[in-house]
Amino acid sequence: MSPTSPALVSQDGVRRLARSVLLLVCAVYVLAGFVGRDAWRNDDVVAVAHMGEIASGHTSWLRPTLAGLPTEHPGLLPYWLGAASLKLLAPAVVPDMAVRFPFMVMLVLALACTWYSTYYLARARAAQPVRFAFGGEAKPKDYARALADGGLLALIACLGLAKLGHESTPAVAQLACAAVLFLGYCLRPYRQAQGTVAAGVGVLGMALCGAPELAIILSVGGALLEWRQARAVTEDDAPQRDGLGLLLILACTLASGLMAHAWGLWQSPGYPFSFAELRWEGYAQMLVWFMWPAWPISVWALWSWRRQLRDWSSNRHLAWPLYFVVTICLASLRFDNADTTLLLALPPLAALAAFSLVTMNRQVSALMDWFAVLFFSVSGIIIWVVWVAMHTGVPAAPAANVARLLPAYVPRIVWWELALALAVSGAWAALVRWRSGRHRTAIWKTLVLPAGGATLCWLLLATLWMPLLDFAQSYKALSVQVQRSIPEGQCVQTLGLDRHEIAALRWYGQLKLASPWQLENCPWLLVQAVGDDNKTETPVDLTQWRLSAVVSHFVVYRDSVLVYQRR
Repeated sequence: MSPTSPALVSQDGVRRLARSVLLLVCAVYVLAGFVGRDAWRNDDVVAVAHMGEIASGHTSWLRPTLAGLPTEHPGLLPYWLGAASLKLLAPAVVPDMAVRFPFMVMLVLALACTWYSTYYLARARAAQPVRFAFGGEAKPKDYARALADGGLLALIACLGLAKLGHESTPAVAQLACAAVLFLGYCLRPYRQAQGTVAAGVGVLGMALCGAPELAIILSVGGALLEWRQARAVTEDDAPQRDGLGLLLILACTLASGLMAHAWGLWQSPGYPFSFAELRWEGYAQMLVWFMWPAWPISVWALWSWRRQLRDWSSNRHLAWPLYFVVTICLASLRFDNADTTLLLALPPLAALAAFSLVTMNRQVSALMDWFAVLFFSVSGIIIWVVWVAMHTGVPAAPAANVARLLPAYVPRIVWWELALALAVSGAWAALVRWRSGRHRTAIWKTLVLPAGGATLCWLLLATLWMPLLDFAQSYKALSVQVQRSIPEGQCVQTLGLDRHEIAALRWYGQLKLASPWQLENCPWLLVQAVGDDNKTETPVDLTQWRLSAVVSHFVVYRDSVLVYQRR
């Protein structure tokens, strides 16, 4: 006999969150960080430069390279999408925005898949609330919609999604495809054909995006989990027996493995591996902040539904999110880019967190509200104080810190960004007042402040601090200055430059760069220098080269690029 559901929810508790408000929050969250900035000096600018090379025809679509360097992370689909968007939208759209458009769509897709996954998980018989003796319990569809709203808010509130989710990198594409795969298995008990297609597309997409190992593990494990659940299904639940659909998903899984082998998309060829190879250092700390606040809410959900976990085969609303989250977290220990792998766990984690909303008591809910108000309000105030200090010099300490870290930065005010920052700050104050004014019965109310606070701080950073962040994180100014020192179309060698600098020089400077390991007979040479005395790790033969220019990075490390011309 199945344990009694711990969910006690009335029809009044599943009132819908206004669609206009939810869509506005999603739109603001997606646009902030994608619009109005350069490609930053990390994987962002490297991926964008590879897309530019493909779009311009300077490299192969199947073996993309940049100045002779292959892609650092395996994957093809993200580069194809960015290159195709660049060819279609440029020059009508600024190139930086043209390549970002597919990734904006993929972030929207991840948000949508999280909502629908939570919705269909909440439709499960075991997830339904207890029926009241005299009626008035929540209707199944309204109950599922309310939980889906909560799951979407939990995803937006996750701190780890903010930066990595707004870059033009394979990680965002992997996030979208993993969310589609998760949706496929959540959808199959109700819409078998659509769920099968979604799962197949998700596993193939993850392989093409450079995560074939994880795609195969999630897909095969998901098929086994569904097969086990199908044997335990009750006559009152939704139909699950669809052997043909599972075979099609496994066929797509096999195809993804063959495709990854043919195109060299495997991340770690050295399987099996020992536990000594796992990377534990700093992992717990990263988990705490990256998945905040979804992970403590999910822990509460597991504790509240612990009796149902004993029979996990009949409780897919817990089994599916838990399987995806645990598998992805374990896989992240294996790879160097643990944070980008953990990004894929956020949609199922948010779906699991949603089931805590129906069991959370008033004390815990009030504690979460006060923490969210305190944390995000203080964070927003700090952002405003630093912005005021940059422009007025008061308070003196933040202004001095900015001047010390970025001595060449000249603060400037972008008025439309300032107006948007003021508007969102006012909206946050109104939201806090709404939440504290009187008790709201809707079950999604607990996640309103965390999601609103995360959107507030991310939008403030993307408006008030965007000129500062662009100055510190972008290599565009450096690339333009180097470009002015070298005649157009002439070959340029590089020595000691990292992959990010090479990508920026190619994307923004449009320099004709030779392969770093090849001794090209180029008239120009770019060398990385460190410190105020412009020391280089590799000496330059001054009998063949003469120093033509020194271009500073203008960042905290005060590195420079030395421009040499052949004698």
